Amino acid sequence: MAYTDHPHDIASTIAELRAARTAWRREANGRHTVARFPSQADIAHVVDDLVAALFPGRLGEYAGPAHGEDAFVEVRLHRALSGLQRQIESEFAYWQEEAILSFDVSQAAMIVGLFAAELGPIRTLVDDDVRAAFLGDPAARSADEILICYPGIVAILYHRIAHALYGLGAPIVARIISELANNRTGIDIHPGATIGRRFFIDHGTGVVIGETAIIGDRVQLYQHVTLGARSPLGVTDVSARERLARHPIVEDDVVIYAGATILGRVTIGQGATIGGNVWLLEDVPPGGVVAQPTAVILADAAADHLHETLRGRGA
Repeated sequence: MAYTDHPHDIASTIAELRAARTAWRREANGRHTVARFPSQADIAHVVDDLVAALFPGRLGEYAGPAHGEDAFVEVRLHRALSGLQRQIESEFAYWQEEAILSFDVSQAAMIVGLFAAELGPIRTLVDDDVRAAFLGDPAARSADEILICYPGIVAILYHRIAHALYGLGAPIVARIISELANNRTGIDIHPGATIGRRFFIDHGTGVVIGETAIIGDRVQLYQHVTLGARSPLGVTDVSARERLARHPIVEDDVVIYAGATILGRVTIGQGATIGGNVWLLEDVPPGGVVAQPTAVILADAAADHLHETLRGRGA
């Protein structure tokens, strides 16, 4: 039957929804108008254009002659940066309702200009990430396959973009970009996380990397790895250090296998290997190995032997 014939009184639902909105806004002291919040749909278009400008042939689907590639990049980049500026202006308008001093109208344009200067280095970083994936996964047949098909590369590409914007002072826009990646890949990387060169997430689904995590160079993670915090804020008293440095430090050349959960400001030393399904709340020395079922930290000769064994079993 047609909806107009449905016996439910839609006017009652509309009134209940209005009451819920009014109660929420009253509790929030009336701040923040929805119209001033950045748009996820518009930011998705911005990211599509940025990705096309970064990789015009493989991800931008440019199929013209080589001499026309720059013109294609210019069109997509101009559209992306114009849209990005509008979204950052919306973010600033949103925060303005809580700010003591007014935002300078030129700040959004300045951030976009600084961000544009980061795009060349971002492209270089992602190229290195693709190389790391090709070296780390014997199932890969080409760099093009990795860039187009691997969710870990999509997630790190989005993160490199979001991290730059987060550092330049557009945290909501950056967070929306990270959530776009999460929706597409199942990989949740906070834009504040610091990630080094040649980073590879194999398979990827369920990986979570927190805001204050620091990851070195040539690190490899597998699916369902969590680099998280130990205690939710507001549940227990925490120090300033625990508030601002809540997540793990993973040094260079570390491999973390599927299902490992590492919590708090612990340090995983250079060259260490963390086995699958490990729950870890303490530091691991350089070259150390943590493995199930005993979940003990090994060192020296025993660690060297298990280290090589685990690496040999990689996908």
